[in-house]
Amino acid sequence: MKIVAFIPVRGGSKSIPLKNIKSFCGKPLVYWTIKAAVETCEIDHVIVATDSLEIEKTVLQFDFPKVEIYRRNAENAQDSSSTESVILEYLNQASLLPDDLFILIQATSPLLQAADLVKGLTLLKHADSVLSAVRTKRFYWSNDGRSLNYDYRKRPRRQEFEGVFMENGAFYINKVANVQRDKNRLSGRIAICEMPKYTSFEVDELEDWFIMEQLMNRNILPFLPRTPKVKLVLTDVDGVLTDGGMYYTEKGDEIKKFNTRDGMAFRLLHDANIKTGIITTENTVIVKNRAKKVGADFLKQGKFGEGKLEIAQTICNKLGISLEEAAYIGDDINCKFLLEKVGFAACPADANSEIKQIPGIRVLTRKGGKGVFREFAEIILETV
Repeated sequence: MKIVAFIPVRGGSKSIPLKNIKSFCGKPLVYWTIKAAVETCEIDHVIVATDSLEIEKTVLQFDFPKVEIYRRNAENAQDSSSTESVILEYLNQASLLPDDLFILIQATSPLLQAADLVKGLTLLKHADSVLSAVRTKRFYWSNDGRSLNYDYRKRPRRQEFEGVFMENGAFYINKVANVQRDKNRLSGRIAICEMPKYTSFEVDELEDWFIMEQLMNRNILPFLPRTPKVKLVLTDVDGVLTDGGMYYTEKGDEIKKFNTRDGMAFRLLHDANIKTGIITTENTVIVKNRAKKVGADFLKQGKFGEGKLEIAQTICNKLGISLEEAAYIGDDINCKFLLEKVGFAACPADANSEIKQIPGIRVLTRKGGKGVFREFAEIILETV
């Protein structure tokens, strides 16, 4: 079963021209919802559907993995076009199976987090579709003077009032078959994924923009993982610098596949006066040659008596720094002790599940051998 996130962004917004790529808290608006989708490990593909070349170029510059551009038809990108129209347009040509999951994400909800999407997916165990909402304890009335969600003759105290749920427009989840059959983002038994109250706004008007930037600065940005000052960057090989695959020639010689972007990452770290090192239990000429080519300052490979933690501590001692000033990226259980001790720990998106659960670890968006070390380095270099 595939899980596809679908983010429709058109270029013809009238209230805020090209709002989807207008800077919101230092990044284009659409960046934040794409980031949330990409960081949700369960999601396989993130589709950005746009009619704008300018938006397409901006999205591709993010260089996020899993992201694909879908050029939506002009007739489904008008002011009068429904979101369902572009959803059905995409599904009618996509190679998806009936039981694949489809997640509609609105770019106008930048406060969405990966944890919200994960929570929404878990609700499908007992439902056919899911929508995101916030709980409101406001009292609502109809146009003809009827109270809708409470008895005005027995007005409840706020703390005793359960309130009602209001859609916040952040995301909707359904099976592909259901969406195509009912021509609707929701169907069957609908579960509600409750999100924090501060996510009740959507960016539609300029006033919303200012309010939501304040909410983002107060409720999201201060709690994003922060990278300490790093003076040494260490990495594993198999599963990080490679995809973990074992490749052999007809003569039985082992070969490994490295990523060019990771090689550039070593150079960028060196230019920033940050030392680099490779620690691996394998002992091959291939790794030795790769370490030399990328200019790694330290290389330790082979079945050494000391563990990776002890090796890293020895390197830190030589440099006169602490493990708190070192960063390490690893993917499997033999990396665990070191990952638990360094100042900044990270792992690829396809790392061992036990490694992903290490407190404080940064689970990156790329897989091993797919430029994940470059992603790791760029996060570190943002703090230099």
